[in-house]
Amino acid sequence: MFGWEFPPHITGGLGTASYGLTKGMTAMKDMEVIFVVPKAWGDEDQSVIKLIGANDIPVAFRKIYYQGFSRAIETYEVQSEIIPYTDPEEFWKLTRKKEKIKREHNIFIQTNTQGKIDFSGRYNGNLLDEIYKYSVVAAVIASETEFDIIHAHDWLAYPAGIAAMEVSGKPLVIHVHATEFDRSGGNINPDVYSIEKRGMDAAAKIITVSNLTRDIVINKYNIDPAKVETVYNAVEPVDVAEQIQIKKGFDEKVVTFLGRITLQKGPEYFIEAANKVLKKMKNVRFVMAGSGDMMERMMRRAASLRITDRFHFTGFLRGKDVFTMLAMSDVYIMPSVSEPFGISPLEAMLANVPVIISKQSGVSEILTHAVKVDFWDIDAMADAIYGILTYPALSREFIKNGREEVIRIKWENSARHVREIYEEVLSNYKR
Repeated sequence: MFGWEFPPHITGGLGTASYGLTKGMTAMKDMEVIFVVPKAWGDEDQSVIKLIGANDIPVAFRKIYYQGFSRAIETYEVQSEIIPYTDPEEFWKLTRKKEKIKREHNIFIQTNTQGKIDFSGRYNGNLLDEIYKYSVVAAVIASETEFDIIHAHDWLAYPAGIAAMEVSGKPLVIHVHATEFDRSGGNINPDVYSIEKRGMDAAAKIITVSNLTRDIVINKYNIDPAKVETVYNAVEPVDVAEQIQIKKGFDEKVVTFLGRITLQKGPEYFIEAANKVLKKMKNVRFVMAGSGDMMERMMRRAASLRITDRFHFTGFLRGKDVFTMLAMSDVYIMPSVSEPFGISPLEAMLANVPVIISKQSGVSEILTHAVKVDFWDIDAMADAIYGILTYPALSREFIKNGREEVIRIKWENSARHVREIYEEVLSNYKR
């Protein structure tokens, strides 16, 4: 498996889903997962999988003296079609060639003093550069490792999956956790779209996290429907009783938004709904837990509405802090504009919190005991918040039925579904 993040170093649902799925898969005794990330930090949970950091892969290197330099530059040579330092169009043109001849020149990539490539492991300004470097190391790993199938999570890892496929000849499965259409709100980045499209075309099978995402893959990327299969995400069980031992320092209701503060997540609709609720009731506080490029704009909007005395911004939360926040909450809301799945509502229901979710989310396909509204309908959103906070019996009903529903949504079931897909792909591969 190739991914970009793994707990505890996560920025959203991708790392959480990767961990849950791999944990569910390795419960099957005859399956071994090698999970590769660009940068391993050393504190990841490796109790159920073998985790490899591309930054830790020792490669053969030698000293090359370039004209104009008085000292040696550490480099290594890769016998591969993959060229990381180029623009996306040229990259794909070169990597998709079906040549059977060897290159007459060598490809050099600068490494550190240990003969390894440095990765930030972040979503920074050099992201495309890191993606292509990652694919080079993926080719090295694939040439030196025994395995049966390749699984690449989201667009950042598709080039790595393709590189491993081309070196090993083994089949590739890609996992679409989100598309550029979800992230961009329609303002598509052509480089990202190209990477996604190439990954989808190269894969033997495409896994999507919801039928919502499956439809996007089929219709926006022109993919054969028979090639695309939905496997829903799940939630990692936690000892909620342990998390709930928290007392609020105030006698007021708390409504929580928990996620990246970006266009995709619909934070502005949350603020507008909060403003409507505060006009009807005062004993409520609203919390926007997360970080993102719209955070400052949301702060300014809350200030312009003069609700900042009832509105709180916590910044990004991870690990136990997430459940601490949920334990203090009376309502959880996810007003996403386009949400491929959405694991946070499941975590909220597990923590005995009623949830309101947008109809434009994948998780709405599998939940019954949740309030579902259109992301743009702030009146319906405000009504739902007001109703749950005002009528205790309604809240108790959502809590009871919601928890019973969510504990049946297990990663083991998702893992078994993925395994069935593997078996289908491998059967076709052998034929």
